[in-house]
Amino acid sequence: MLTSEQRLTAIQRLGRALSDPTRCRLLLALLEGADYPAGLADRLGLTRQNVSNHLACLRDCGLVRTQARGRQVSYELVDDSLAHALEDLLGVVWGTTQPHATLDSREEPGKQASAV
Repeated sequence: MLTSEQRLTAIQRLGRALSDPTRCRLLLALLEGADYPAGLADRLGLTRQNVSNHLACLRDCGLVRTQARGRQVSYELVDDSLAHALEDLLGVVWGTTQPHATLDSREEPGKQASAV
């Protein structure tokens, strides 16, 4: 279980990532799959330098990772959980969310989730 400080740090990192429209566009583009900085720049109408700078920020925030493919490096979302979280976030904003199972630790204050 994360401490309050760890949870705050994680939310701040996410907030930093989402605070810039270009970083948001990159995250949405990476929802469609891994891509190279040059491909992302072309798709989004941005300079390669701008894309590289923002990808570095997203990597520092822990939201994207690199994958060496020959002599080139592609970027992808850090894992499927992030893709699901971003889709859920979009659903919340647009009011189209689907219900999730209740987390055991939220049913009763102070109750720990049991291991499965």
